[in-house]
Amino acid sequence: MSFLSKADFPQNKNEFVRDSIAGVTVAIVALPLAIGFGITSGMSAAAGISTAIIAGLIAGLLGGSRYQISGPTGAMTVVLIPVIANFGPTAIPILGVMAGLVVILMSVIRLGGLINKVPDSVVEGFTVGIALVIGLQQLPFALGVVKGEGERTLQVAYNTVKSALVIGLHWQTILVVVLTLVIKFNFVRVITLLKIRAYIPASFGALVMTSLIVRGFGLDVALIGDIPRNVAKWSSPTFSGIDLTQLIVPALSIAVLAAIESLLSARVADDLSNTKPGQEFSPNQELFGQGLATTVASVFGGMPATGAIARTNVNVRAGAKSRFSAIIHAITLLLIVLFLAPIFSQIPSAAIAGVLIGTSFRIFNKASMQEIFKSGQKNIWIYLITAGVTVGVDLIWGIFVGIALYLLLRAIPKK
Repeated sequence: MSFLSKADFPQNKNEFVRDSIAGVTVAIVALPLAIGFGITSGMSAAAGISTAIIAGLIAGLLGGSRYQISGPTGAMTVVLIPVIANFGPTAIPILGVMAGLVVILMSVIRLGGLINKVPDSVVEGFTVGIALVIGLQQLPFALGVVKGEGERTLQVAYNTVKSALVIGLHWQTILVVVLTLVIKFNFVRVITLLKIRAYIPASFGALVMTSLIVRGFGLDVALIGDIPRNVAKWSSPTFSGIDLTQLIVPALSIAVLAAIESLLSARVADDLSNTKPGQEFSPNQELFGQGLATTVASVFGGMPATGAIARTNVNVRAGAKSRFSAIIHAITLLLIVLFLAPIFSQIPSAAIAGVLIGTSFRIFNKASMQEIFKSGQKNIWIYLITAGVTVGVDLIWGIFVGIALYLLLRAIPKK
């Protein structure tokens, strides 16, 4: 397991600029997500931001992927909600340490290599499913309503739309989402026509321009709002009042989720960035970085983390070239919290939703889809069912069902 090398950092001025801008762009997108996941889990907004900063820095620096962005995620939140409801936030430090050590143990016994044995049809189906999940998760922000009830993505999306139709659509919020998408998908063309040579990612440009338009025309839309500044406080792991045996199953669940989501996110990032053979991410190093990130984040006011697929894809699409962008992402979040909170609190939530919807659209790989559909009915079914289960149930079940179906269909003899 080799850690840092010269190739992990920008090789020239152009790459330095691209990584820096990509890091800032993904930090802006990560900020409201970190706040939201921190609150939803039962912790706090500060816990979400602490996790994004600490886990983002550690996993970005010591993980096995050059493109991975780590922090609190929706999938991890689903696992944490019942745990925090049962044991309270005080259980998170010891729970995070337990889960983090399990993930590190996975790296030591080299379980990371198993990710490369997952069939392409399963990974491609999972990727499409995740793209749909990312888009559906933005509906509350895109429609300007409270998130609908439910535990599954489709159920929440249905209830969100139903609520929006009952209450009435907030057209200014929808307009901001559409405006963000129009700017994002046409930004490069406009920059080229204006003969601007500076590198500016479309997501970053869309966020800035949309925010200025909202401010200039005084549109009535929800903003990111208050950004907490009390981050990274030491929380000593304690066994007081907690039966350790009751935390074993939740800790294992968190560890398995952190490992699978992080490894799949890193593999998808390599595919999206067209990483050359021999330069792919290191699975076991990624597990080590993620395990250490969860351990440290959990004892410094945060919570268990994982590779964040949506933010990782934003990072890749923003032009990241090395792990330096992940480091810049963490540093930018820290600077925002300490010095720039009033400015960034004015970014419209709908603009963030627009960027993520656009990113989810970009995840679809037309060439890979065509290749799957030309490779036979078995692969098509695996692809479609994996995507369906990922959206309808969750990403872990999507992977398990996809692999099980692959093994089942492979065992059926050809006629």
